[in-house]
Amino acid sequence: MERIFNLVRNQLIEVIEWTDDSRDTLSFRWPDEDKEIKNGAQLIVRESQQVQFVAAGQFADLFNPGKHTLSTENIPILSTILGWKYGFQSPFKCDVYYLNTRLFTGNKWGTSNPVMMRDQDFGVVRLRAFGTYDFRIVDAPKFLKEVAGTDQNFRLDEFNDTMRSRIVSVFTEALAKAHVPVLDIAQRYSELGDALLPIINPAIRDKYGLEVSSFILENVSVPPEVEQAIDKRSSMGVIGNLNDYVKYQMGVAMGEGGEAGAAAAVPAQMAMGFGLAQEMMKSMQQPASGTSAPAGGPSPVAVPVLEVLTPEQAAQLLGVAPEDVMAAIDAGDLKARRIGSAWRIARSALEEFLRG
Repeated sequence: MERIFNLVRNQLIEVIEWTDDSRDTLSFRWPDEDKEIKNGAQLIVRESQQVQFVAAGQFADLFNPGKHTLSTENIPILSTILGWKYGFQSPFKCDVYYLNTRLFTGNKWGTSNPVMMRDQDFGVVRLRAFGTYDFRIVDAPKFLKEVAGTDQNFRLDEFNDTMRSRIVSVFTEALAKAHVPVLDIAQRYSELGDALLPIINPAIRDKYGLEVSSFILENVSVPPEVEQAIDKRSSMGVIGNLNDYVKYQMGVAMGEGGEAGAAAAVPAQMAMGFGLAQEMMKSMQQPASGTSAPAGGPSPVAVPVLEVLTPEQAAQLLGVAPEDVMAAIDAGDLKARRIGSAWRIARSALEEFLRG
């Protein structure tokens, strides 16, 4: 009789507890080995843990940290499922799932392919981004139903790829809704990460029962051609008024080089002109500095300095790439005209002045 009593007693579970000796376990199904839980058994739930009871395939009671005595008073849902109207005295069978509710930190995310987005400065651009995020379980039934299932020991590496893909998908949608210009993203990494949390969390919580507590954007990169455009825009901003700057550089170069400098400024094909004919006429109508017109004679003619440069010469004087000069022309920041020969224009202007 005593042996039968001991046999029955060995088939009953009196204490349920789990200590996590890993750093990557999300959920753990307590191994009952076909044993039944004794009426009045002790359930121990430690900090950073939750326990979800599942009976007859249905989610029953959820226990937070503490020591719990399993009785009708603290398992009302389980009592309803098993049909105990006035309490229970017999053992019962139930699946017990421990969930790790601590913060899982430093999880990496990144775009495997470029993300298309519309930018107000560059139009449609392709972005690559990566960073890290921290998350925790906040809805145990949702997590067990959608993620872990009946897995006895569900680990983080089993979920990393799925979570990473979901994070990237939500990040793409959130970035499109935020309407942050590409030029501003690099300056607003931390601000952008915090701003994206309210957009990311509802989707993650509803889908997986998780909450992202920290979303860090470490780097956003654009294609090389967009980087070149950004560099050009930066160089234009440093130079400022490119039109005035070119005039100044031309004057310095011609002053230092004399006639040779002037000759070097004469283009063969495309030349930068700043009101060439008008400037020549103005200079011809004024006497040279330090001289006066003789009485009764014609006014002396001052030989104009030609303010013309090829794109390559202008780029060399400015210390920028020829592409930057052409970009300034296309943007309208620098006036340019196509001429055949600067000397022909100068001679034509001089003959017209003498005839007048």
